[in-house]
Amino acid sequence: MADRAFHAMLARLTGGISPAALSLAYMDWAWNLATAPQRQMEIVQEAVRGAGRLLGAGLRVTAPDQAPWSLIKPQPQDRRFAQPEWENPPFNLLAQAFLLSERWWHNATTGTRGVAPANEAVVEFSLRQILDTLAPSNFAATNPEVLQKAFQSGGENFVFGVQNWYADLVRLLSPGKRSTEDQQFVVGKTVATARGKVVFRNHLIELIQYYPTTEQVRPEPVLIVPAWIMKYYILNLSPHNSLVKYLTDEGFTVFMISWRNPTEKDRDIAFDDYRVLGIEAALAMINLIVPGRRIHALGYCLGGTLLSIAGAAMARDGDTRLKSITLLAAQTDFTEAGELTLFINESQVTFLEDMMWQRGFLETTQMAGAFQLLRSNDLIWSRVARDYLMGERAPPSDLMAWNADATRLPYRMHSEYLRKLFLRNDLAEGRYLVNGKSIALSDIHAPMFVVGTVRDHVAPWKSVYKIHYQVDADVTFLLTSGGHNAGIVAPPAEPGHTYQVMTKGADAPYVGPDEWLKLAPRHEGSWWPEWSAWLSARSGGLCEPPHVGVASSQGLPDAPGDYVHL
Repeated sequence: MADRAFHAMLARLTGGISPAALSLAYMDWAWNLATAPQRQMEIVQEAVRGAGRLLGAGLRVTAPDQAPWSLIKPQPQDRRFAQPEWENPPFNLLAQAFLLSERWWHNATTGTRGVAPANEAVVEFSLRQILDTLAPSNFAATNPEVLQKAFQSGGENFVFGVQNWYADLVRLLSPGKRSTEDQQFVVGKTVATARGKVVFRNHLIELIQYYPTTEQVRPEPVLIVPAWIMKYYILNLSPHNSLVKYLTDEGFTVFMISWRNPTEKDRDIAFDDYRVLGIEAALAMINLIVPGRRIHALGYCLGGTLLSIAGAAMARDGDTRLKSITLLAAQTDFTEAGELTLFINESQVTFLEDMMWQRGFLETTQMAGAFQLLRSNDLIWSRVARDYLMGERAPPSDLMAWNADATRLPYRMHSEYLRKLFLRNDLAEGRYLVNGKSIALSDIHAPMFVVGTVRDHVAPWKSVYKIHYQVDADVTFLLTSGGHNAGIVAPPAEPGHTYQVMTKGADAPYVGPDEWLKLAPRHEGSWWPEWSAWLSARSGGLCEPPHVGVASSQGLPDAPGDYVHL
């Protein structure tokens, strides 16, 4: 207990990162580099060449033939230096000096023989985070956009920047306080407004059934299993981008799980409790409302991982209630789960467990901070420059308000999730136990529709793609533009979306992800109509809508329910 208390105290100083895990990674890199004289010479030579080129460009900075970005260009996804002001001297030279340094450190921390790949990735990632803080775009004196704004506004941008900083500080110190922007998006009033009713409730979930919007519906209902890392209404934001509204307008009966936000009293809720009290309980209630009907089940992110576990267990036990399974940005194999796995090792997991043990749950800020680090340029430093130096605020949006409405994770559940799925990869390797017996994804025979997103830092699409050789089912795989959230919330009326899609039969030969990219047809527009057509082709003829709830549902609230406010 004393060790755990000490680790919990230490975690507050390190942001939840284990010093032991970080130190071991750096020791591995430093030792192998120290015993590689040729590699050291290559790194030094690269530094000298880069410094010489930079000095030469500096001496010619005012020459009329000196073109911008003559030494190095920003990557297409790097928006820090995208504005034309960065092409002017001396700011262009500053930006190039930074990019050269960034590239040098990347080369210095990678490519050394003998370094474990996981340790190399940790060193490269952590140094990249440090370098990102030193970018010239983060400082008023070296950012031409900020200087121009200050000249035009007479320094008023700095006044607004201080006001923005103070408002953010107040909100940080008062977790329950909503910003003025967030107050535009109120659950049940301006977001999560699809008409529905809570038809079932237990300690962990509220099950919402949405009212039909068409005179007739498909006989098979749709059950949506969202992740419990965030609030469920990501798939029911505003009316114009609500997947729930889209489905009901397409003639489907929709049910949605709303997870309860755990407190310290829920520290011992297990990962399997989410299957039993969540998916199993929801299926049982749906069977009462629409008896004898098979169900189209959809799982998003962690909810999709849970759905795949439930689907494999049901298939093993001969339970055929699932007509189809749809997974949105959900992983079933965690060997290549992106940068989120960099700090998932025995030392780090133990450190996290001790940090959670004291309070009984993982704080909302811990999870949000981890996701922000994966895209620190976009989610942290670009906002610092815009909000505090430029004195501007991004236009508020329902997606941003939802993103700020974070949840906690129970101690036991999160520990089991990290150890069984991330550390040991039990699900993909056939060691995951349900009711004391192993399950295998290959037992799943229901047709599957699996969605990955191109710029997903949480569930990389090539990791999601592995479902192809794990299940014994027809798999329709769709790769859509956008990221983990914006790629999924892609309504048909919103321009700019593209996707590729192709179906692999259960008996068809495997096609690798790189080859799939070349073969799969590309389409303009939202992926939602593609999925709706896929569901319709696997559904029966139109019929009368079912009743909303049963007798035991009386007294329960209307959607969005009570748990979403906890």
